[in-house]
Amino acid sequence: MATTDLSAYDKDDLPNVKGFRFGIVTSEWNPEITENLTLGAIDTLLDNGVAEEDIITWKVPGSFELIYGCKKMLESRNVDAIIAIGNVIQGETKHFDFVCEGVTQGIKDLNIQYNTPTIFCVLTDNTKQQSLDRSGGKLGNKGIECAVAAIKMAALNKR
Repeated sequence: MATTDLSAYDKDDLPNVKGFRFGIVTSEWNPEITENLTLGAIDTLLDNGVAEEDIITWKVPGSFELIYGCKKMLESRNVDAIIAIGNVIQGETKHFDFVCEGVTQGIKDLNIQYNTPTIFCVLTDNTKQQSLDRSGGKLGNKGIECAVAAIKMAALNKR
């Protein structure tokens, strides 16, 4: 579990990504969390020189659907990186385990199958409060951290 601000980064350490295109696929489940993560990612991309028209955003019903949404974006859009944004909160059944495992493996598979990085920005927390803390609360915004990762990976892929 994170214990420091997820939003802290040094802009001077990031490569120039002006002219790059980024995709964001966001789960509609737990929108008070996923929308904040998406806003953090978009703001970070814009702050680092990515043009608004070079950020493509799609929504899917839940975190499990992120895999298919990202796959379709990889196949139909010319993007330099994708950020998959979702949130799964532990409940009383094993559903949490199955969804988390499936999404993790699915995003990993996309990174192996395609030559475009897909960044895993899925909060998998024990409580809603933990997710709120990591989506703009006291621990910052994981969407910012994932946008930074997308910038770095897109630039690495262009080398």
